[in-house]
Amino acid sequence: MARAGLIAIVGGGPAGAFASALLARSGRHVLLIDEKLAWEKPCGGGITDKALVRYPFLREAQVQRNWVSECEFISPAGRRVCLELDRPVAIFSRHVLNGLMLERARSAGAELLQERVTAIGGRAGNWQLTTGSGKISAAYIVLAAGGRNPFRAQFAWPFKPDDMMATAGYYVRGSNTRMIIKFIPGLAGYIWSFPRSDHFSVGICGKMNGRSTSELRRMLEMFLAVEKFNLQSSRFYSHVLPALSHESLRTLRVQGEGWAMIGDAAGFVDPITGEGLYYAFRSAELLGQALVSDRPEDYERQVTADFLPDLQTAARVADRFFFGHFLGGPVIERMVQFTQSSPSFRALMCDVFAGTQSYIGLKRRAYRNLLPSLIEIVVSQIFGDNDGSHHPSVHGEPSRQKAS
Repeated sequence: MARAGLIAIVGGGPAGAFASALLARSGRHVLLIDEKLAWEKPCGGGITDKALVRYPFLREAQVQRNWVSECEFISPAGRRVCLELDRPVAIFSRHVLNGLMLERARSAGAELLQERVTAIGGRAGNWQLTTGSGKISAAYIVLAAGGRNPFRAQFAWPFKPDDMMATAGYYVRGSNTRMIIKFIPGLAGYIWSFPRSDHFSVGICGKMNGRSTSELRRMLEMFLAVEKFNLQSSRFYSHVLPALSHESLRTLRVQGEGWAMIGDAAGFVDPITGEGLYYAFRSAELLGQALVSDRPEDYERQVTADFLPDLQTAARVADRFFFGHFLGGPVIERMVQFTQSSPSFRALMCDVFAGTQSYIGLKRRAYRNLLPSLIEIVVSQIFGDNDGSHHPSVHGEPSRQKAS
């Protein structure tokens, strides 16, 4: 199969499907190749307000999603606080989200091929992709097949173990409108419960150079028992995703002659939270703009000017976030305490969840709010909530799951 000027996109997740739609809509010849197409993926599936504002079709699409307005934090020592989000997070099943994005690509004129790419050869302008049904010639290749795609090493250095995060989890029946994030002592990661429209995605993630997957699974199952999740008929999953170090992000290469990488394949995942959907959409958009303007070399420059510095900042401070100390206690304990007792700090956390507070500006804003937050905490400790000034956005009671 050969088509002049064909752009072959390997991987049909949100990044690959969005790039396909943008390019096809601009008149480019696009072939999206994926062996699964729409499939469920072991992750939370949360899309922040930042992404919903930039890509309003995610808010307007007539598909199943769950709007989540609360997030409960549980510190390593067991302190709990519930944050009411002023801008709800949309929680998608990845099967639904991938299906939505693939249909947009198809409607825009992209061709979809459900095949597995087994080899890539050739050179820029004349790439040869081997699939189960034959060979495909393409002028340009976009790799969008996740962090562990087998072709990354052909184009750039492969991710190292300390650049990856392991995940393990379950799909559990039930739902509500509250996310849970629990931090574990000594783990560069966390446990999550994200309520989708008809089930919970509950899981745990941690750096691969730390705990084993079996250890992560044991910690998760202990948490699920305490929180009274019913695992009967639940399906277990495990997966890995990029969580690049600062050095790896500093030397990252995501483009060359006749090829580019987007989304997880490029390593565009928040090294602290593991969130990658916004970066999947944004990197696809930036690559689409560069290719449509016939200036593919602009893609890497635009990534560097847009979001890469923020990911680098997150990677630089990740260890201090998970293992550092502040004001005589662990950083995470202080974060949960401040969220519980300080209105100004809660406002900051709401902006973090909305995606509007960058890591680059976070330190400056946190220090600016430190004195007001400390005053608010002292007042809260002295007077408590018995004077009628209870803040409705904070609750100390344990979460109540609606799980069956």
